[in-house]
Amino acid sequence: MQMASKRALITGIHGFTGRYMAAELRASGYEVFGTGSQPLQAPDYRQADLTDGPGLRALLAELQPDVVLHLAAIAFVGHGAADAFYQVNLIGTRNLLEAIAACGKTPECVLIASSANVYGNVSEGMLGEQTPPAPANDYAVSKLAMEYMARLWCDRLPIVITRPFNYTGVGQADNFLLPKIVSHFRRKADTIELGNLDVWRDFSDVRAVVRAYRGLIEARPLGQVVNVSSGSTHSLREVIGKCSAITGHSIEVQVNPAFVRANEVKTLCGDNSLLKALVPGWQTPSLDDTLGWMLAGK
Repeated sequence: MQMASKRALITGIHGFTGRYMAAELRASGYEVFGTGSQPLQAPDYRQADLTDGPGLRALLAELQPDVVLHLAAIAFVGHGAADAFYQVNLIGTRNLLEAIAACGKTPECVLIASSANVYGNVSEGMLGEQTPPAPANDYAVSKLAMEYMARLWCDRLPIVITRPFNYTGVGQADNFLLPKIVSHFRRKADTIELGNLDVWRDFSDVRAVVRAYRGLIEARPLGQVVNVSSGSTHSLREVIGKCSAITGHSIEVQVNPAFVRANEVKTLCGDNSLLKALVPGWQTPSLDDTLGWMLAGK
């Protein structure tokens, strides 16, 4: 089969990651269809509710995709309603897998985006796929439960599960930390309220994350869980310094005690050696490059 004739279905296509994923796949010759929760008139888009099992079955029977990238989720950890995490991230994913299995065509690969949040706040340092999960909030529990549920389908469907660590880029909502910092620098604010500046986190670029996902649907490490991470860490203090250096603007940081989490792990870093073995040559731009892109806002 020629690559040009492969049909990809992306759930959550108009989310932050979904928009980049669609562009990445189209550039590689895929025919891309997408779903989302909002109504929109477009020939390659279908409004779909993950909690609507019969609707999903009808949609999959119509589209019969060659590959599925399941990105739709309630993703912000601060989201208020715990029930929604389980309804969408767990039950919704099960509905989707059931619909794929019943659609009359087995895809080549079904990539499910989980989250490095499943590792929780217990393990310091470099986290590999074998690090025991220790989810610390309902979002993370819903994602880990989704992973276990998806494994029940691995004998029927070609499933790959990713655990992305923090990633960012142009278009990510300002309630995420790096876009919040960037937006303050872009508008030349005098002050910013943050929590602990001396936590070290692993940051990737969304453009590299979608390249990793494309590489994984083509490598097809079926039944495996794969970290998607830069493999290096930066502190928030460093991020502020980089933004100052790029823009020439200084911001006074005010530490808001409400933003300082109890028992926060000082360093979280993802081991990306499995990803690099599966997708040779994969790497993410430096954080300086990503921040420069975001500060330019293009």
